[in-house]
Amino acid sequence: MNPAKPGETARTPWIVGVSGASGTPYAAAVLRGLLAAGESVDLVVSRASRLTLLDETGISFRDAHWRDDLREWLARGADGKPGTFVTDLAGVRYWNAGDLAAGPSSGSYATRGMLIVPASTACVAGVALGLSKDLLQRAASVTLKEGRRLVVAVRETPLNGQTLRHLVSLDDAGATVLPASPAFYAGATHIQDLVDFVAGRVLDAAGVEHGLYRRWKGELGGGARPT
Repeated sequence: MNPAKPGETARTPWIVGVSGASGTPYAAAVLRGLLAAGESVDLVVSRASRLTLLDETGISFRDAHWRDDLREWLARGADGKPGTFVTDLAGVRYWNAGDLAAGPSSGSYATRGMLIVPASTACVAGVALGLSKDLLQRAASVTLKEGRRLVVAVRETPLNGQTLRHLVSLDDAGATVLPASPAFYAGATHIQDLVDFVAGRVLDAAGVEHGLYRRWKGELGGGARPT
């Protein structure tokens, strides 16, 4: 754990793990939401997720240039349009997924918890079985053993019995299993609205305040588009 300098508050980040499932816009929206809320973030990007990010956005995520690549990624809207968002990355620390000596690999490294967005079925299996084959899985195992919040935004369909059993195991271990399932009652008119709904539900599960979607107020027709 990094001690705070005189006059500074100790940094206690959220770990955000990005696995290889399709859905990198969900991860981007969660990261923007955390940073907008003033939260610190420790970012772990798996090797498989780099291929997905390249395929979905055209961005190559490089260790040596992670800050520039992350800034470009978070600036894109869910429709792929660059320059849609501006995000301050001062609160982000990046860890290589192969670095098993990184801070988040130890329970003595203080964090608020971990959000895996999106979570592939391979990632779900690795965490449920405690494989710790990379830093993402190891950090998730540490989060569970320390009794911290773990939110797993699984992004796959259909789900077979084996994956469902793994998800039940994670639920039994104290994780929040949160399928990346957009809703339409909030009045979505753009793909970004659907992405932000899922990201908002992830932040809800983490207890982080945000304004990413319109909440249900018990009034039918509230999500209807104006005619």
